[in-house]
Amino acid sequence: MGAVSRERLVGAAWVIGIILAVCAFWEAVVKLLHLPLFILPSIEDVAGDIASAPGLYAMHAGFTVAATMVGFFCAIVIGVAMAVAVISSKILERIFMTLLALMHSVPKVALAPLFVLWLGTGFVPKVAIAALMSILVIVVDLVSGLRSVDPEMVNLARVSRASALAILFKIRFPHALPHFFAALKVAISLSVIGAIVGEYVGGQRGLGYVILVAQGSFDTPRAFGAVLLLSLIATALFYLVVYLEAWLLPWHVSQRSASPP
Repeated sequence: MGAVSRERLVGAAWVIGIILAVCAFWEAVVKLLHLPLFILPSIEDVAGDIASAPGLYAMHAGFTVAATMVGFFCAIVIGVAMAVAVISSKILERIFMTLLALMHSVPKVALAPLFVLWLGTGFVPKVAIAALMSILVIVVDLVSGLRSVDPEMVNLARVSRASALAILFKIRFPHALPHFFAALKVAISLSVIGAIVGEYVGGQRGLGYVILVAQGSFDTPRAFGAVLLLSLIATALFYLVVYLEAWLLPWHVSQRSASPP
């Protein structure tokens, strides 16, 4: 086994160990303080509720993950297109950055009911809110990366009669990839939040819906079971992006100096 593989296994062990330590601390607090079930259930109670209805949790978790990932990929496609437009035109930069700033400043909880009115209570509004949560960070970070290329390198390419498209794909995009993946790490977490906001406002599927129903019926173990599962999913998606970055950018100094956890 190579050194990189060993470091990644050690990193994964650290992540699992920290999660288990948090769960152990949670269990100890409940037992030592004798907290009632309706205030804070123990890990044993939460795990028991998940084990009692694995199909229900799996169905709702699958819906949340699907909405998150579709919204995330929509945000990537739209965000990359907007970033390219921003660096290509000062007019488009002013238009898109102003619109993004305006949209991002509005609380998504306030926009979510409008998406439900426009798009219904199904899968689409959850995807739309998840994408909306993620677009700004992708555009801002990718624009920063595309513009941080050494001007002399760009001028040399132009002297060599390279087209604007060739400069974009062969010089700017490879140079911007570290910025892009930094944005994706934030965007994937924001997409999860967006999907949950959409499930809170309207719909009958997803972990957000499970939490809402459990709170209404004072079923605290089920609410915490959904929250715990949601936290594990968000953590797994974040580290999936981290490992994807390490796999695609082994040449970058950030990957040579520190392997992913």
